Amino acid sequence: MTDAGKSLDLAGLMREHQAGVWRYLRALGADPALADDITQETFLAALRSGFMERSRGETISWLRTTCRNQYLKARHKQGREVATDVIETLDRRFTDLVGNEDGAEMVAALRQCLQQLEDKPRQVLEMQHGQNLARLDIAARLGMTDDGVKTLIARTKARLKKCMEARLGSEP
Repeated sequence: MTDAGKSLDLAGLMREHQAGVWRYLRALGADPALADDITQETFLAALRSGFMERSRGETISWLRTTCRNQYLKARHKQGREVATDVIETLDRRFTDLVGNEDGAEMVAALRQCLQQLEDKPRQVLEMQHGQNLARLDIAARLGMTDDGVKTLIARTKARLKKCMEARLGSEP
C-alpha cells in the first residue's frame, strides 16, 4: 500500500496487474496490439493521476475502470463506436468470471486442461482460435467432414469445461 507521502511503485503495480488489465481489455474486444497500448496507457494514467494503491479489489476496480475508459476513447478515435450496454455486459461477465482477480488462476487451469487433450482436438482448437480458420477449412486440412469438426469441437469444449470445473472447484 502507498502512504500519502510515498510515490507510487509503478513497476510493482505493473508486475502485479499488467496481465489482468490486458486480459480484461481482450475480453472487452480489444485486439492484442490495442490491448498492449491501452495497458501501457492505463499504468501511465495511474502515475499521472497520483493514484494510491488501496486494497487489491479497489486497485483492480480502478485499473479496470481506467482501461475501459481508455478503450472507449480509442474506439471513438478510430471512428468505431461501441455500444456502452455491450461494454457493460462484457464487463459484468468478466467480473462474474474472475471477480476481483486477474484471471491468472483460470488461465493456468486452462493451460493444464489443454495439455491433457489428444493431438487432434488440440490441433482443431488451435486452428479455430489461434489461426481463425473456419470449420470447413479445418475439415479440409484434417480430412474430416464439417459435421465431424463441429462434433469434435463441441466434445472438446465440454471436456475442457469439465476439466476446468474440477481444477477450479466450481463452474468456470
